[in-house]
Amino acid sequence: MPKIYLASKSPRRQELLKLMGLEYTLYIRDIDESYPESLKTTEVAEFIANKKAEAFTVAEEGVMITADTIVVVDNEILGKPNDAEDAFAMLKKLSGRKHQVITGVCVVAKDKKTSFSVTTDVYFKTITDTDINFYIENYKPFDKAGAYGIQEWIGVTAIEKIDGSYTNVVGLPTERLYTELKNFGFL
Repeated sequence: MPKIYLASKSPRRQELLKLMGLEYTLYIRDIDESYPESLKTTEVAEFIANKKAEAFTVAEEGVMITADTIVVVDNEILGKPNDAEDAFAMLKKLSGRKHQVITGVCVVAKDKKTSFSVTTDVYFKTITDTDINFYIENYKPFDKAGAYGIQEWIGVTAIEKIDGSYTNVVGLPTERLYTELKNFGFL
């Protein structure tokens, strides 16, 4: 079986690959996640996933997976919050509204490359300031785009519905990734 390499610090992506039954080797490196301002919001996550892939060399028998997730509301990208105040402002902006979670993924082998993005609509009910503060204080969502994790307390108490892939909102659209890995001949 060819080796699978995951270039991601995200424990959620690592767990999702394990849930897919895949063994992988982890590669972690700090990558500049900037992007041209001229990109459409729908293109940013895939652009960054490709940028991350360019930072690695793929072994002859392996496939590298990179990904990036963003949250978009009113055509504004919400990245990872800088602090509790920033997280509060993001969650307040999402409260009572629909937003999109977009994950870009790049899959690279020695002689083949593909990238794609998946979009999921997420609908939050109105969240009180008290609940937002409780979530931030207890779950410290500073490593998550949009300042929340669907798999955490806020996901089970404040998300009314989603339209699309649940695993995409967690951080890796496993359904589409599975198909792409099969197309590459890695499954």
